[in-house]
Amino acid sequence: MAIEVYTSDFLIIGSGIAGLSFAIKASQLGTVHIVTKKKDFDSNTNYAQGGIASVFDPHDSIELHIQDTLISGAGLCNEQAVRILAESGPKRVQELMDWGAHFSTQTNQNGSVTLDLGREGGHSHNRIVHAKDLTGQEVERALLDAIAKIKNITIFENHTAVDLLTQHQLKLAGRHTNNSVSDITCYGAYILDNTSGVVHIFNAAYTLLATGGIGQIYLHTTNPDIATGDGIAMAYRAGALIADMEFIQFHPTAFYQPGNKERSFLISEAVRGEGGILVNSRGERFMDTVHPLKELAPRDIVARTIDMELKRLGDHCVFLDISFKDKDFLISRFPTIYRYCMEAGIDMTKEPIPVVPAAHYLCGGIVSDLNGKTSIENCYVSGESACTGIHGANRLASNSLLEGIVFSHRAYCHIQETFNPELKATIPEFPQWDKKGTFDLEEWILIQHNVEDVKRIMWDYVGIMRSNLRLERAERRIALLEDEIQDYYKRSTVTSRLIELRNLVTTAKLVVESALLRKESRGLHYNINYPQQDEKLKGSFIISCNQPPMFMKISDISFL
Repeated sequence: MAIEVYTSDFLIIGSGIAGLSFAIKASQLGTVHIVTKKKDFDSNTNYAQGGIASVFDPHDSIELHIQDTLISGAGLCNEQAVRILAESGPKRVQELMDWGAHFSTQTNQNGSVTLDLGREGGHSHNRIVHAKDLTGQEVERALLDAIAKIKNITIFENHTAVDLLTQHQLKLAGRHTNNSVSDITCYGAYILDNTSGVVHIFNAAYTLLATGGIGQIYLHTTNPDIATGDGIAMAYRAGALIADMEFIQFHPTAFYQPGNKERSFLISEAVRGEGGILVNSRGERFMDTVHPLKELAPRDIVARTIDMELKRLGDHCVFLDISFKDKDFLISRFPTIYRYCMEAGIDMTKEPIPVVPAAHYLCGGIVSDLNGKTSIENCYVSGESACTGIHGANRLASNSLLEGIVFSHRAYCHIQETFNPELKATIPEFPQWDKKGTFDLEEWILIQHNVEDVKRIMWDYVGIMRSNLRLERAERRIALLEDEIQDYYKRSTVTSRLIELRNLVTTAKLVVESALLRKESRGLHYNINYPQQDEKLKGSFIISCNQPPMFMKISDISFL
């Protein structure tokens, strides 16, 4: 196949709630291309069970949502971003309903119908808007249905982003550019067609990175196999600022299945929100003496307590028990979880569910301002790939889907103010992808083993409990793997799996580097050598490939 040049006003990389909601709005201004690695519905959004945190209960308040978020964030939240999130929430959720999303409702005693609001860990009130236990799937369905009716949006399935188009590629090709190293502009991306193996040029006036999380750098994760940190790795290579990568949220309750190498099935926090309790192999409840909120304590506390309980007893899992609730209620409220457990031989209406923590969510990512703008001109970011400072050192449950729709909306509004339909005509001509390579099956088999090596190293040394020794060992081993993978990448035919492996090891490196820099324990980062919080470290470590690490508050970064 010939190499094609696709040009649009907007290029969106990723097809979750952040990318799709932005696409619907951006289509009012110009043409939109959406690139996704698998099918259009493959995203972290699609697997989100719990819901969307937003204030609809008259007994709740925006201020309480803000305070709950700040408490979970352990002193590192950007308060302005948190306020924007909470205040914007109800309107953005209503927008999802206007686009066709159907959320669970309840009929009140007076006959009125209102949203059935759930409660999850860290929340002081019921404010979780949900569609039973398949909220993400319902949101994804509604957004894709809305997009199907819009003519100037094109979705490219089975396409993998390779690298962003910036002045860097022009310099490599020997073409003149007047831009300095610190003045970087994004003009789109090189995109691999996974079916044909051809890398095309996707030019765009504006690029939105909505590539989701990084869970696949860990051995056990609730994330789908597409969550390989692509957007963060590409942005880092292009010179963007990256922050808070040390704060990885491990979901406390993933279904425990010995020998399962696939995505860990999530047992939603909503199960605990409905009264589920955690017990050890002896049937003893252990969260009631740890935190006033018991099983609904912030996720870092619950996950760390489970980890310590497993180590104390030498067990492989703990148990989540909600069997004392009405059977019909459980089947109606958690149909997907009930069905999955039954297929695995566990009847949650009669017996406890075996659970273990699993890598779930990244609180850091590509630094962005309050409008989703990154340090690279014309490049925006939204969703889990972004670091707005909302989550701080620990994400409050169900703030993630909300962040995606709120900041994609703000990115659209920011672009709308200065949108120039002629901007895409000024994009410089980029060289075609001409990297020739070979394919050595034996070497490829060895390189693929590096995937498992990365996952095992990160799980063993950069997991829930960390130490200087573990982190330093991880740093050395990840550096060796990165050298091997980069060497193979330069010599070999580019494939989607090789791109993912390259991004995995880059992302893992960023997590390790960030964890080594933070010499304290705060939120999701717990280092046994520094078990206390250090008030002098009430800020973020900013990493860039162009300069040494910096320490400052997200809100104080100069480009914001």
